[in-house]
Amino acid sequence: MLQTAPRAPSDDKRWRMVDTRMRRLGFSPDGLIEVLHTAQEAFGYLEPEALDYIGASLGVPPSRVYGVATFYSHFTLKPKGRHTCVVCTGTACYINGAGAILRRIEDDLHVRPGETTEDEEVSLLTARCIGACSLAPAVVLDGRIQGKLGPDDVMNRLEQL
Repeated sequence: MLQTAPRAPSDDKRWRMVDTRMRRLGFSPDGLIEVLHTAQEAFGYLEPEALDYIGASLGVPPSRVYGVATFYSHFTLKPKGRHTCVVCTGTACYINGAGAILRRIEDDLHVRPGETTEDEEVSLLTARCIGACSLAPAVVLDGRIQGKLGPDDVMNRLEQL
């Protein structure tokens, strides 16, 4: 019995890029990570419908697709904010105040690591080490490393964004 290919979750033209990538990879399950990258580049994040569609198209069980999408820190399952704040929680940063910075951001913006503020302005992330130990505690605001900051400094910079 011939099985029909799954249909894209919507008629959004960005699905063409995902479909093209899967076709170029021969709909091989081994292409899962590459296809997830393509979908995230196209949509900004991986929503549940995208994970289901990609898994069904590649013949990969949903548990494996979700496992890959949640294992790799590059993938995100929620829309990102306009601005991104990554707080380094490596040993040097943590000892020098990263925990206090995180608590202040959580308290003031009502957001936890891995989440985006309700107004979709700021996404808060953590990293185990960003390789800027001499700047501890370090944060990355919109891709720019900034160091030796206290909680007030970080909040002032976030407000300026």
